[in-house]
Amino acid sequence: MDTASSQGANPSAIVHRPVIVKTDNLTKVYRTGFWLNQQVASLQNCSLEIYQGETFGLLGPNGAGKTTLLKILLGIIRPSSGSVQLLNQPAGDQSVKQQVGYLPENAYYYDYLTGWEFLTYSAGLFNIPASIYRQRIPDLLDMVGLSRNAAIKKQLRQYSKGMLQRIGMAQALINDPAIIFLDEPMSGLDPTGRYQVREVILSLKDQGKTIFFNSHILSDVEVICDRIAILDQGTLVCQGSLHGLLGSPDAYFVKGQGGNLDVLKKWLHNLTFEGGYWQGYLTGSPYDFVASVRLMEGTLTTLDRSRLSLEEFFIQQINQRRTAAPKN
Repeated sequence: MDTASSQGANPSAIVHRPVIVKTDNLTKVYRTGFWLNQQVASLQNCSLEIYQGETFGLLGPNGAGKTTLLKILLGIIRPSSGSVQLLNQPAGDQSVKQQVGYLPENAYYYDYLTGWEFLTYSAGLFNIPASIYRQRIPDLLDMVGLSRNAAIKKQLRQYSKGMLQRIGMAQALINDPAIIFLDEPMSGLDPTGRYQVREVILSLKDQGKTIFFNSHILSDVEVICDRIAILDQGTLVCQGSLHGLLGSPDAYFVKGQGGNLDVLKKWLHNLTFEGGYWQGYLTGSPYDFVASVRLMEGTLTTLDRSRLSLEEFFIQQINQRRTAAPKN
């Protein structure tokens, strides 16, 4: 398994941060069948660490075990074996729950409440004094892009899917949590709603909040996350920084012919020659390199980004794992 979490662009920036979430060989087995005599492993020996202030994305196909892992972290269900800690305490500890924010994938609300009443109710669950939540609620509404007037007057049954997702984000933040768990926060949203939720997450990231979320929207994950993990059929396939897993976003594969060998060596690494053509990887400015090739009177035939997209990497990892898996 690729544990590239320490292979990013600036490893010390992450490695020296406190560990907020830690799992060690986490396994969850469910009993199924009429007599409950069959066992299905939803998670198998899952070990990961999440550091303070980072945004961590958990990816995987449907049924991979993402929600199971999230519910174990939240103390909603218990693992069959292994251990899990949040904020250096066992998952489910009462003191930890006070510092956690959570938005489930399919949240159910008291739809006769207005947005303001719902947030007031949520604040009461954390015993937040009125003097604090009356000031915090308007700030949260501004952060998630909801009108205060609409929050006061509209019942939740009148909210659109995007508005419900944003009021859900606000309730997940009502207690000013140290870590925020979001289960498919962009699920079912149109492009505008996705953009709004993504901006909220980026705003929390700028505040230094620790964010853990599941998502199928890989393009958003690539923009938002510091590190990711890929889960497939209950097994952690890989984890690490985007830079460590995908490579530098500024690296290019180039190919051409002619020019000056000594100059090419200064520009390219892994320089090779085949069939009268040279090829290698460029980490400098592509514009300056193109100008240099022209000055050398060479010909550039290929200039492509060498970094895979997260979607390409995801499909590659899943396919490799399933191809390598033993056949029953």
